[in-house]
Amino acid sequence: MAEKKSKKQKKSKSSGNGTESSVQTATQHVEIETEKVERKKIKNKLYEKEIARLQIELVKLQEWIKHMGLKVVVLFEGRDAAGKGGAIKRITQSLSPRICRVVALPAPTERERTQWYFQRYIQHLPAAGEMVLFDRSWYNRAGVERVMGFCTDEEYREFLRSCPEFERMLVRSGIILIKYWFSVSDEEQERRFQGRIYHPTKHWKLSPMDLQSRSKWIEYSKAKDEMFAHTDIKQAPWYVVDGNVKKRARLNVINHLLSMIDYEDLSPEPVELPKRQEEGGYVRPPMSDQTFIPEFF
Repeated sequence: MAEKKSKKQKKSKSSGNGTESSVQTATQHVEIETEKVERKKIKNKLYEKEIARLQIELVKLQEWIKHMGLKVVVLFEGRDAAGKGGAIKRITQSLSPRICRVVALPAPTERERTQWYFQRYIQHLPAAGEMVLFDRSWYNRAGVERVMGFCTDEEYREFLRSCPEFERMLVRSGIILIKYWFSVSDEEQERRFQGRIYHPTKHWKLSPMDLQSRSKWIEYSKAKDEMFAHTDIKQAPWYVVDGNVKKRARLNVINHLLSMIDYEDLSPEPVELPKRQEEGGYVRPPMSDQTFIPEFF
């Protein structure tokens, strides 16, 4: 009996060690995964420092584009909630809207649906000394229109045939064409969607198309793969941005954009502010004659 009891105790002790070992292994796995996530994050202090530095460089690039009469087109495509809008906002934040402008077209009108597909986009292409950022572009046909059935199979196939030639034509005309695809994981997209549902300043971002994109995740993946297979051309290749960490993605895409165009620093020398004009007998009308906005703050 003593021997049996000893064996039972030994077995029980061994089982306990196995459980502890499993828990320890699982804990180590979680710690490793957490470490990977933490490693991807970027500290706010570093982010603010780098975004400020890169925005200064963007101003230099803007002046070079204006000076050299360059025509630049940048396409921002990708999954919903992948961070395209945030990246565009940080790029344009310190730039002149007369030189750098954003194009985010609504759904085509009935008249536009009867036009040549690329026609509605052509009118927004840049003139000399301009840079245009497309927040979604003609690639709607290869993405949402294909997946949601907004175009016919023939229209879709024609797009895949004609798009590479269309972009080669743009490049031959002197346009610098840069294409970014923002990628985001299923889990991160869901987290951002959930955050938008109850956020009073973000719920407008959650469109019916966004909601349906969740249930058609694989269809969108297949559409993206097919799109890349036909349009990732030498003259205008796709550049993929890892959008799982927003701040890191913004820094990376701005840094890459700056590297795509050779530019020089044309920052003007500091100017001397002229003296204010003398009164010269001018009498300002009473301030009571003017209507001021209420001051609540």
